[in-house]
Amino acid sequence: MDHIVTLDSRQEAALQAVADKFIALHKGDVMKALKEMIVLNGHLQDKLDGRRPGSAR
Repeated sequence: MDHIVTLDSRQEAALQAVADKFIALHKGDVMKALKEMIVLNGHLQDKLDGRRPGSAR
């Protein structure tokens, strides 16, 4: 983990609302939602890595 993010109560509530919607999108299946989020984050990280100076892309 690169750094720890600290959220205030407003940010925490907003994050909870988005998480609830994402889980609802997966019909309440938390594990399915988590797995998809991991895959999505992996794709985003690959794109970010490709934009960094000195990257192979």
